[in-house]
Amino acid sequence: MDTKHLLRLLEQVQGGQMTTDAALERLKKLPVENLGFARIDNHRCLRTGVSEVIFCTGKTIEQTQGIVKNMARHHSNILATRATPEMARGIKDIIDDSEYHEMARIVVIKPRPVEKKGNIAVVTAGTSDIPVAEEAAITAEILGNQVARIYDAGVAGMHRILNVREDLYQANVAVVVAGMEGALTSVVGGLVSCPVIGVPTSIGYGASFGGVAALLCMLNSCASGVSVVNIDNGFGAGFQAGLINKLAVKTLSDEKHDADDLHYATGAA
Repeated sequence: MDTKHLLRLLEQVQGGQMTTDAALERLKKLPVENLGFARIDNHRCLRTGVSEVIFCTGKTIEQTQGIVKNMARHHSNILATRATPEMARGIKDIIDDSEYHEMARIVVIKPRPVEKKGNIAVVTAGTSDIPVAEEAAITAEILGNQVARIYDAGVAGMHRILNVREDLYQANVAVVVAGMEGALTSVVGGLVSCPVIGVPTSIGYGASFGGVAALLCMLNSCASGVSVVNIDNGFGAGFQAGLINKLAVKTLSDEKHDADDLHYATGAA
């Protein structure tokens, strides 16, 4: 139950459309509703502003359907990550109002338009890194962030990243997705003044060790302002980038308000 639904519940009690006993039964399901195989965190949206995200890997279709059916009663723009096409069809069987982003492996349940603010740059070293990048980009967009995609700009052709540096300069945060040796994260970190989130991917030949080489390269980056998420964790990077971007948007808004207040206080024309 998000803030909007909670306020509506209280207004119904106040207006006499719902009894206190009925409201109490609804509130008993807060903060956790136990489905047996899952405990739905109904308070998460109240605490963080974002409803619980469903990680599909390891769950059966029936388990995921049960979670989705429960959450869809209270929330919209619910994210189900790492969803196979079969899982996406299973979700759509019970909630037709859902959208599958196959490249990102994300289902958005009850998708609703959101105002997208700020600017997050999602950059990939190669085309093979795009699925992880799309997981980051779709996550960030659903959470209300503007995303600029800059794909296939790896260090094997340095001119490619240099040709888009003006786009990078506009970003409040950059998510850099790279496999192989993962060097692109350091390069971007040396070009921009904003925070950089490195996402190592499992793309690469044998000695890349399923992304461990890229992970270690990013962790040992000599560029300041670089942080790193786990291998292939596009969702985590997109979520973290959204938090940073929204802080930047708030700061810019506060600075504008302060400037406007100063303008009026001094009587500037």
